[in-house]
Amino acid sequence: MIRAFLALLLAIAWLAPAQADELRPASLSLTQNDGGSWTLAWKQPVTRPDEALVVPEIPANCRFAGDIARRLAVNALLGTVQLQCEGPVAGGTIGAPDLVISGDALVRIKPLDKPVQAYRLTAAEPVAAIVSEPSTWQVWRSYFGLGVEHILEGWDHLLFVIALVLLVSGSWAVVKAATAFTIAHSITLAAVTFGYAGLPSRPVEALIALSIVFLAVEVARGTPDTLTRRLPWLVAFAFGLFHGFGFAGALREIGLPQGEVPAALISFNLGVEAGQLLVIAMVIAIRALIQRFAAATEPAAIKLAAYAIGITGSYWLIERLVS
Repeated sequence: MIRAFLALLLAIAWLAPAQADELRPASLSLTQNDGGSWTLAWKQPVTRPDEALVVPEIPANCRFAGDIARRLAVNALLGTVQLQCEGPVAGGTIGAPDLVISGDALVRIKPLDKPVQAYRLTAAEPVAAIVSEPSTWQVWRSYFGLGVEHILEGWDHLLFVIALVLLVSGSWAVVKAATAFTIAHSITLAAVTFGYAGLPSRPVEALIALSIVFLAVEVARGTPDTLTRRLPWLVAFAFGLFHGFGFAGALREIGLPQGEVPAALISFNLGVEAGQLLVIAMVIAIRALIQRFAAATEPAAIKLAAYAIGITGSYWLIERLVS
């Protein structure tokens, strides 16, 4: 168990920098212009600018009415093409099997006189059926899954949460600190989404990295009588405000369905919390096992974890300050 735990920490130290706060799902948007004229636009995440542009599947009663426009963006290819559809697209399907092999895709259908539809495509379900009247459940399910995915792939947020759990002792203290962190990032996430607040992404990302380094130092020092250890919920709340700006940036990149912004915001946030609670439970379980079967090694294991987290956070901090 101890060896497995240490191996996990080393994996975090080496792999996390490549995955910090990454959520770049593919996206498709089918927008009605007038009558049978539609615009299909999509974003394809890429690692190389010379990758081929994948063309999505379109409803059977639609055809391409022009050439596909291809444009290179940051870490993505953007495609646009005009469609001409005979009759309504409801009852048809749209998807991108080749885009969801290594990740998910978000689809938005925007008719002129009906509510926007939102779907989340996965490798298991790479095609979505277009309905006449969308349900709010579609939005809840799609954005909840995206929230879970974001927190589980956003290693900077995860390392902060892991360091927070390692810092405090006792289940009640963990609950209070995690709750404060949740409330704080929910406040800023909502404020940014509705246009009441905003900060540039670069200083926000640097502050998030700094929060990880700060907690890692506190864990490694092991000094019992510090403000952070006496009031961990206060520190979690303060830094949680900045993490909320990071979540808002990811949600802005994904996009929100018109007319369903509250549902999308709440479900995304609930997804983030579900993933966060899963990670907290795993860390608590590992600590409990160590305390039961190898209690003498726990201080060394926590200190090693703090160094691994601190080194990773320092790497991010330097990278985000100089890039």
